[in-house]
Amino acid sequence: MFNAGEYAYKIGTFYIFVAMNAGKLQTPIDYLKGVGPSRADLLRSELGIHTYQDLLNLFPNRYIDKTQYYTINQLQPTSADVQIIGKVTHIKTVGEGRSKRLVATYIDQTGAMELVWFKGLKWIRERLKINVPYVAFGRVQRFGSTYSIAHPDLELLEEHEKGLRAAMQPVYPSTEKLSNRGITNRVMNGLMQTLFQEVHKELDESLSPDIIEALKLMSRKKAYLNIHFPQKQENLARAQFRLKFEELFFIQFQLLVKNQLHKKKIKGYPFENIGENFTTFYNKHLPFELTGAQKRVVKEIRNDLGKPAQMNRLLQGDVGSGKTIVALLTMLIAIDNGFQACLMAPTEILAIQHYQGLSELCEKLDIKIALLTGSSKTKERRIIHESLEDGSLHILIGTHALLEDKVQFKNLGLAIIDEQHRFGVAQRSKLWHKNDLPPHILIMTATPIPRTLAMSVYGDLDVSVIDELPPGRKAIKTVHRYDNNRLKVFGFIRDEIKKGRQIYIVYPLIQESEALDYKDLMDGYESISREFPMPDYQISIVHGQMKPDDKDYEMNRFVNGETQIMVATTVIEVGVNVPNASVMVIESAERFGLSQLHQLRGRVGRGTDQSYCILMTGHKLSEDSKTRLQTMTRTNDGFEIAEVDLKLRGPGDLMGTQQSGMLNLKIADIVKDNEIMKAARGYASAVLKDDPQLQKPENAPIRQTYAALMKFKNIWNYIS
Repeated sequence: MFNAGEYAYKIGTFYIFVAMNAGKLQTPIDYLKGVGPSRADLLRSELGIHTYQDLLNLFPNRYIDKTQYYTINQLQPTSADVQIIGKVTHIKTVGEGRSKRLVATYIDQTGAMELVWFKGLKWIRERLKINVPYVAFGRVQRFGSTYSIAHPDLELLEEHEKGLRAAMQPVYPSTEKLSNRGITNRVMNGLMQTLFQEVHKELDESLSPDIIEALKLMSRKKAYLNIHFPQKQENLARAQFRLKFEELFFIQFQLLVKNQLHKKKIKGYPFENIGENFTTFYNKHLPFELTGAQKRVVKEIRNDLGKPAQMNRLLQGDVGSGKTIVALLTMLIAIDNGFQACLMAPTEILAIQHYQGLSELCEKLDIKIALLTGSSKTKERRIIHESLEDGSLHILIGTHALLEDKVQFKNLGLAIIDEQHRFGVAQRSKLWHKNDLPPHILIMTATPIPRTLAMSVYGDLDVSVIDELPPGRKAIKTVHRYDNNRLKVFGFIRDEIKKGRQIYIVYPLIQESEALDYKDLMDGYESISREFPMPDYQISIVHGQMKPDDKDYEMNRFVNGETQIMVATTVIEVGVNVPNASVMVIESAERFGLSQLHQLRGRVGRGTDQSYCILMTGHKLSEDSKTRLQTMTRTNDGFEIAEVDLKLRGPGDLMGTQQSGMLNLKIADIVKDNEIMKAARGYASAVLKDDPQLQKPENAPIRQTYAALMKFKNIWNYIS
C-alpha cells in the first residue's frame, strides 16, 4: 500500500510522524554543538531526548514576554521578571560556608544594582567579562535600597542581537537534576537555536494542500519556528493549532485505518440466520419491551454479524440500562447459526450473577448454559470441557478460567467481554485462538467513557451506546449530607428497613493505608451495630481482607435478604445485583472519584421502588470535592459525569495506571482540544473515504507520513 523511506519517532508512548528522508533529524543528540557526551546523557535520562528530532519536539511549557527592556531606575519591588542591558563593573565573593555567594555590580546609564549567585561560583566568576555589554534577565527583588536578581540569565549583548530570538521567551520542561548540572532554560534556548539553524530545511509538509487550505494552517516549518521562537501571540496560537491538529490527525487516521483493515483482513463467521431461538425468545419470552436504544444497538450488532468479517464492537451502557438482554440476543444469533458463545466477567461474583440472570431468561429455551470459575470443582470442569468440545454446551459464562488451555470449544463464534479494561491484552487475545477463525467480539462496559476519550482510546472500535433506561426504572435521588446530620440519616434508614428495603453503607478504600481503612470500616461497623442492634436488625460486613469464602457467605446473606444492612468497602462497586436494596450511603464521599461514586450509586435503583444515594462528608471540602458532590446530586447521566471527571482528573488518571500512557500527548490536550480532535477525525475520515489507498498526488505527504508510522509497532496496535 505504501512505499516510502520515512520513519517515526517516539514521544512518551505516542508516535508522531514526520514525512522526510532520513537526514539530520535522526542524528544522535550528542553531536549537536553545545551538547557533548555528558549533557547528552542527561538529556536522554531526564527528558528522553535521544535525537535532534526529539529535541525539536520538546515543546515549551509556557512563554515569558521579552519584548520590553527596563532601565535600573524603572525597577519596582514587585518580584517580576525583567530584562536589562548593562555592564558588570565589579565582582566579589561574600560570606562563608553555606551563605557564601558571588555578587556582581551591574550598571546602566541610570543606576546600579546587584547580580547574585549561590551556586557554581567558580565557574561563573571565570566566565564573567568586566565592562562588556550584557543582557540580564530574571526576577527582581529589593533589599533595603538595592535591587538584585538572583541567578540571572546573562547573555552577551552581541550574541543576544544576532541570535534567533523570540519576543515571547519559551520556558522548556526541566528537572532539578538538569538545573543543578547547568542545563538552564537559557541553555535549552541556545540548543534550540543551534538545532533550528541546522534542520529547518528538513521540515517537510505532512498534510495535504486541501487540508492546509481548508483550515488556513500555517506551514509545518513556520509552525515549528513559531512554537520555539514566537514573535507575537497570534503567530504562537496558529503554530500551536497547527501542531495539535497534526498530532491528533495522525492518531485518528491510524485508528480509522486500523478499523478498516480489521474489517477487510480479519475474517469472521457470517451469521446469516435469525433463527428459532432468537425469534422465540424475542416474541414470547422477553421480560419487558426493549427501549428504542436497545433496539438500535441490536440492529447495529445484527448488521455486523451478517458480514464475513470479525465484529469488534464496544457496547456502552450505564448501570441498569439493559446491556445483559442485548448480550443474550447476540448469543442467540450465534447459537441459531450453529455456534457457541462465551461471556467473560472480571470477578466471580459478576460471573455468577450473569449465569443466574441468563439461566433464568433462557429457562424456556432448549439452551444449555454452564458456569466456569476458579471455584468450579474438578468433576464440574470435566463435564464442561466435554460438553464444550462435543458442542452440546451452547453458552459458557466465567472468569479468567475461560482462558485456560484446557477450555476448548467445538466452534466458538462469539466472545462477550464484560468490563474489558479489567483484563490484560494478552489475556483477551487468548480468546482469539479458541477457534480456526477469531470469534466475533462484543465488549461491554458500564463505565461511561467520555466521548472525547472514546474517540482516542477506542477510536478503532465500532461503538454502540444504550443511552436510555428501561421503562419503570425511577431515577435515583442523590443527596449530600454532612456528618452532623448522621442521626437524621439513621432515622431515614430505619424507615426504609421498615418498608422491607435493604441498605448499603460503603467506606472508602485507599490501598496505601489498608490498616487505617480497616479501622475506619470496623469503627463504622461498631457504630452501625449500636444504632441497629440484633435481633431486630441483621448486618453483613464485607472487605478485602476477608477470605473469599467468608466474603461470598456474607454477600449471599445480603442477596438472599437475610441481612438488612451491608457494611462494605468498595469491593461491592461491581457485581452485586440486589433489586430490593434501595439506599446507598457512601461515607467520606469526598475521598472517592466521580466514576467510582457513580458506579456505587448504580448498586441501587435496580427494582421498581424509589432508591436513594446519600453522600456523607465532613465540612472541610476542596473545590474539586465540591464539584464532584454537586455533579452527583445534579445528574444521573453517566456520560455527563464522565466528562466532568475527565476535566477534573485528566485522561491518564481516568484510564488508570495501566492505560494512562495512551494519552501522553506531546502538545495536544484531549480535554481542552476536544474540538480540534473532532476536526482531525473528520478530516482523516474524509481523506480515507475519498482516497482509501492515498494514491492521489495531493495526499502524498499523508501517505509518506503514514508509511513512517507503519514501520513501528506502536501502542494503537494493541488496544483492542
